[in-house]
Amino acid sequence: MEFFRIHRTIPFMRHALVLNLISVITFAAAVFFIATRGFHLSIEFTGGTVMEVHYAQSAQVEEIRSAVDSLGYTDFQVQNFGTSQDVLIRLPLRAGETSATQSDSVFGALKAQHPDVELRRVEFVGPQVGQELVNNGLLALLSVVIGIMLYLGFRFEWKFAIAGVVANLHDVVIILGFFAFFQWEFSLPVLAGVLAVLGYSVNESVVIMDRIRENFRKQRKASVQEVINSAITQTISRTVITHGSTQMMVLAMLFFGGPSLHYFAMALTIGIWFGIYSSVFVAAAIAMWLGVTREDMVKTVKKDDPAAEIM
Repeated sequence: MEFFRIHRTIPFMRHALVLNLISVITFAAAVFFIATRGFHLSIEFTGGTVMEVHYAQSAQVEEIRSAVDSLGYTDFQVQNFGTSQDVLIRLPLRAGETSATQSDSVFGALKAQHPDVELRRVEFVGPQVGQELVNNGLLALLSVVIGIMLYLGFRFEWKFAIAGVVANLHDVVIILGFFAFFQWEFSLPVLAGVLAVLGYSVNESVVIMDRIRENFRKQRKASVQEVINSAITQTISRTVITHGSTQMMVLAMLFFGGPSLHYFAMALTIGIWFGIYSSVFVAAAIAMWLGVTREDMVKTVKKDDPAAEIM
């Protein structure tokens, strides 16, 4: 399906060098902020107090957030747990306070709002659990990168495999750079969003690579740069439809999903836009500079092959 068709090939690769220099600068800045500022980790990674409370009626999450906020907490989470009457509250560690002290003060504030609230459980999540989550997250990221490289290598060619992995890591590092620079809270949903961007971005790269391979078969006299430009131009309509639909859904989560989905949607939004950019100007350009040719993408049939004579 196409909303429009561009009949004139756009020379994307003409500006590839300048745009990739900008990418290198942006990538280096992201790495710098990650190394110097670090991440504002949520309590899943740092440890803290977890409370589960129950209400007789449906819980008003915004009222609960305002009650916890009035006690001076900033990095806390309030979300429904199982049913609309059960709420899970995550509190960060504070100097000079134990889990019992924190839970008593918060439960007192909630009790003042609704006398019927019940405290079901209080748990302390230690830093060891946070470190385990970090290790598992990094292992998941490494597994995804290796899987993407093997997939692209088998389906296309090793030059495209390298280009695709570099483009995907480019997207991930820039997302992390945004979170380090603005000190947005980095939580498990954000980590899930980063992993989702990896798969989402490689999908766009695969579409463009597949069209490049197809054009190598059709445009036998065209140069590599012309083949890549025509492939990207031909997939623009598909890119607008796919990413536009996805972005509308993500924007709904960003503006109406509440605090629990805000930074998850922010990570996806950054990943969507940089995923488009990297598939066009990073992956395709790197493959071109690595010297991808028609012979790499299209296997030639030997003249003495009986199948060739039948054809």
